[in-house]
Amino acid sequence: MGNSKHSPREVLEIMLRRDRFTAWLGLIVDEIGSGYCKLHYRVTDDMLNGFDMVHGGVLFSASDSAFAFACNSHGTITVALDVSISFTRPGMTGELMTVEAQEAHLGNRIGIYDIRTTNEAGELVALFKGTAYRTGKPVE
Repeated sequence: MGNSKHSPREVLEIMLRRDRFTAWLGLIVDEIGSGYCKLHYRVTDDMLNGFDMVHGGVLFSASDSAFAFACNSHGTITVALDVSISFTRPGMTGELMTVEAQEAHLGNRIGIYDIRTTNEAGELVALFKGTAYRTGKPVE
């Protein structure tokens, strides 16, 4: 399963061509590597909940996208098996959020990833953990 015909960058480009949700959220990928993704976005008024804080669903979705890009970077179609998120501090409109996904374990069929969202001050806003299932099918 480690013999991909595509580089992590090529896999990302294939995914982004079809991923309208990531574009709709305004996520910008800064770095991609084997088992790794770093992206950012700016919190807009449309992303706020009823208390003028970034909605947890936005934090979750941005983390999920970084997770997807990191776990598929090996060129094998990989899907979420189990995910969880902890929110540690509020995010406010105008803040720049950085989301960094790092592979913690890569097995034949299972990968485990830690995804950290931080604000401009480098403070942890959310911690997302993802377990991924590697289908064995190549990304094409």
